[in-house]
Amino acid sequence: MMKPGMMMLLAWALGAVLAQGCAGSQATVPPRTGSETNMTKRVQGPFDVKVKPMAPDEGSAASPIGRLSIDKRYHGELEGTGVGQMLATMDDGKSGAYVAMERVTGSLQGRKGSFSIHHTGRMTRGASELTILVVPDSGTDELEGLSGSMQIQIDDKGAHSYVFEYTLPESP
Repeated sequence: MMKPGMMMLLAWALGAVLAQGCAGSQATVPPRTGSETNMTKRVQGPFDVKVKPMAPDEGSAASPIGRLSIDKRYHGELEGTGVGQMLATMDDGKSGAYVAMERVTGSLQGRKGSFSIHHTGRMTRGASELTILVVPDSGTDELEGLSGSMQIQIDDKGAHSYVFEYTLPESP
């Protein structure tokens, strides 16, 4: 049975930060160095997400930090799966923060591989912000050298979509 505080934490992490934070998110695509010529590309599409509370680590049952699993299915020009974990905390129902690590495996505009993304969300007295960045040097196979940022949007019916701005070295 999920504790009421954990239900509030889950609702906040999924809703408040994501829905409000994405519209004002100012994440930028980090510049690449080297001789490759990269152009920033932008793709977008829907995704399905399941977030489930995880049992606390042994000895931390009284901790105000919740741990959740992330299971995503991306559709569109980013086609694949995302799996990860989130740590989140919330105080007084108005302020809190979360971090998450997610490994995405699939294809990006036809190029196959995997990469990791890092989420950082924060709410301060109801005002929220969200940053999602590709972990440097995490791209594999045809996605080696990937860098970028993602925004998440949630419509009024709860449907999720992503906007992913990225750079990637040209194919060999």
